[in-house]
Amino acid sequence: MKVKKSITLYLRYASVCVRSAMEYKLSFLLMIVGRFLIAFTEFVAIKFLFSGLEEIKGYSYGDILLCFSVIQMSFTLAELFGNGFKAFSGMVKSGEFDRMLLRPCSPILQIIGTRFEIGRTGPMITAIITLCIGVRHSQVVWSTATAVTLLLMLIGGTLLFIGLFMLGASFCFFTIEDTSIINVLTYGAKSHGKYPIDIYGKGIMRFCTYIIPYTLIQYYPLQYLLGKTTRWIVGLYPLGIVVFLAICYGIWCAGVRNYKSCGS
Repeated sequence: MKVKKSITLYLRYASVCVRSAMEYKLSFLLMIVGRFLIAFTEFVAIKFLFSGLEEIKGYSYGDILLCFSVIQMSFTLAELFGNGFKAFSGMVKSGEFDRMLLRPCSPILQIIGTRFEIGRTGPMITAIITLCIGVRHSQVVWSTATAVTLLLMLIGGTLLFIGLFMLGASFCFFTIEDTSIINVLTYGAKSHGKYPIDIYGKGIMRFCTYIIPYTLIQYYPLQYLLGKTTRWIVGLYPLGIVVFLAICYGIWCAGVRNYKSCGS
């Protein structure tokens, strides 16, 4: 019953955010178009790159597009549902978070609900287009197993970025300001994640496996999709992101327990 009430409340929050954005329809439309064009330029860059290349370290044009679309879609979904964590520093400084703690409702639900960014659907259009092209031109032999793997990559990627947003918000309990390192781990991953992690070398591979587990939602399941490994368990690696998300939530809870009001 509690879960049902939380979902209902979240939908109400989201509905208010959507109605607010739609109050200025032209501004909303221009925002969607602008964000679509920004994301689309990344697709164009890949297209130009492969105009003179047939493959990059064994990955074809379609393979790269598949990889790019997964990261783009995961990041967009994370921003859509978890953008409140990115604005958390302002909530702390303004005292808004203090009010959230006084309400009989989960602070996390309030944070993500009050910052539902429907405008993030612009990059989603690009991600869907590139995913369709990538599916068509990649080396994947599609089956139920590979389709489930792709779905898990998208879900795992979304949870990974939401976890990173939550981690960045947790730092605000100790520093007040958000930290640039999280931007490196989120926007940097979005930018470099358009290509399989292994093309950057073993050092980056280790970091993206044991520190911030990007490889669990990108490199390893991609190997299974492309038939570079027959180990079906690799296709389930994105489920490991649940552990990372639990760690981020634990750090968040520690921050809340030690929080002292600093709002104005």
